[in-house]
Amino acid sequence: MSTPAQTPDAGHLFDAAPGAHQAAQLPPAFPDRTPWGTGPRLRRWQEEALAAYFEREPRDFLVAATPGAGKTTFALRLAKELLARGTVDKVTVVAPTDHLKRQWAEAAERVAIHLNPLFKNADGWLGRHWHGAALSYAQIGMDPAVHKKMTESARTLVILDEVHHGGDALSWGDGMREAFAGATRRLSLSGTPFRSDTAPIPFVEYAPDQHGIRTSITDFSYGYRRALEDGVVRPVLFMVYSGAMHWRTSAGEEMSARLGEATTKDITAQAWRTALAPEGEWIPAVLRAADQRLTEVRRGVPDAGGLVIATNKTAARAYAQQLKALTGEKVTVVLSDEKESSDRISEFSAGTDRWLVAVRMVSEGVDVPRLSVGVYATNASTPLFFAQAIGRFVRARKRGESASVFLPNVPILLKLAEQLELERDHALDRDEREGDDPMGGLDDAALDEANRLEKASKDLTLDGSFQALASDAAFDRVLYDGGEFGFEAEVGSEEELDFLGLPGLLEPEEVRNLLLHRQAKQQRRGKKAAPPSAPTPAEQRLADIPMHKRLKEQRQQLQDLVGLWSHRTNTPHGAIHSELRRSCGGPAVAQATSEQLQARIELLRKRIGR
Repeated sequence: MSTPAQTPDAGHLFDAAPGAHQAAQLPPAFPDRTPWGTGPRLRRWQEEALAAYFEREPRDFLVAATPGAGKTTFALRLAKELLARGTVDKVTVVAPTDHLKRQWAEAAERVAIHLNPLFKNADGWLGRHWHGAALSYAQIGMDPAVHKKMTESARTLVILDEVHHGGDALSWGDGMREAFAGATRRLSLSGTPFRSDTAPIPFVEYAPDQHGIRTSITDFSYGYRRALEDGVVRPVLFMVYSGAMHWRTSAGEEMSARLGEATTKDITAQAWRTALAPEGEWIPAVLRAADQRLTEVRRGVPDAGGLVIATNKTAARAYAQQLKALTGEKVTVVLSDEKESSDRISEFSAGTDRWLVAVRMVSEGVDVPRLSVGVYATNASTPLFFAQAIGRFVRARKRGESASVFLPNVPILLKLAEQLELERDHALDRDEREGDDPMGGLDDAALDEANRLEKASKDLTLDGSFQALASDAAFDRVLYDGGEFGFEAEVGSEEELDFLGLPGLLEPEEVRNLLLHRQAKQQRRGKKAAPPSAPTPAEQRLADIPMHKRLKEQRQQLQDLVGLWSHRTNTPHGAIHSELRRSCGGPAVAQATSEQLQARIELLRKRIGR
């Protein structure tokens, strides 16, 4: 039996001007399978995708692969093959951001494909020394005629990275169609669930499913579950934190709630916003916990890094200051998609610093393989953004690595975490029989509709007069591989430290077994009688509120819950109030005591949660 040819280093596969005459210099199209790792040999899925492509050599080909799987490597290998065979002469890459343009150009340079990431529409043409350009979707939308001329001037392969961005704006989609209609080949890539609106994505094929809904057709799919089994991506542990929140509304009313309690979306949104406020106690406690987790991970992965994803610049700077005070080390802050920000990301990626704080920018396609610990400190809740954000932590470098992402106990985030392995196609039509999202309310459109149905009352509107007053944090549980592990515990307790102290290098099955062991240990501790704990700052503040204010707040909470239960069960408000009085006792709401109102609130919360 002959020994399979070994693949040379990717940077020396071809010289600077690949063409048809060089086909003889190519290594085997499908070299030795690498069972694991990111060496010059292709991963199994990349081989299979190449085989699927060259079986038909279609003009359009859509690959959906989980973040961290190696879509860039696959795309550049395909480009190299097509250039060497003389099928195409030029390569154009379209990416969502300027940082990704540069990242594509640098990756292409390593395999001797020279892409210009600094091309401007005003330049008009590329020099002969370039194989092509790396562009942004916005750039195409601004002047598609320039790119149409360039595309049609030579046989061109167009690589559309995160192709769902083609539907972000009408001008982008129209610009893509005009610019690349004449391309010789088009390769579309996506690493996240597709868009949930009904704007067709250019160059994506659609066909009716069993219900007649036009759905996108993926030519090759490589999901998170298979990638996890192959050791290509890391398993993710979601560290969930709850806590008591207290805030003042725009109308001057003081409100309180716990993260994770069953309540209306407006109260959940404001409790979530209160948790993320830098001046409270929730975010500092979670940052301390995340840093402890990072310290544990770095015992086995010395260069492991952490990322905090913030909602805005003010919060990002405040989080960075807190981390610097906590660790005594420099914290990298990335606030915008500018060259200096891109340079900071690259410097962080190549270094060993502990923490990076970013405002959403490090969310899609940005490659920082050493990121192992994350804090989701943003109020973004769309499936697309969540998948992109978690994708920053799943890229595996060595077997046994895992990722830990700290989440606030917000129902939509926990649902998205549980659905991490979900693979969805892009649907153009709506199925009125099943609602907008048969997969369970994960589509953006379905979330928007739900928000409209349960829109906030005027005094709960999130505007500039909102004020976070107090917050505290509590460890809630760990989500892993579809299961829940652990029970609520105080920050700094042995129970929390048991979960934060999981070794940084474990096989997926070992992670699950150790989580079960730690949960059993916590359960045994819980059977021992514990002295009553002191009230938290938020609970103490609530107790200090005058009775008339506390009653007013409880009545508002009860009314919100009744509205939510009414919407869910199609039961009139009056009937719900009557049933609550029969179950809990007491007079009508206007005459009920604080304890009677609280009993009704708790009963409704249990029903809604169930």
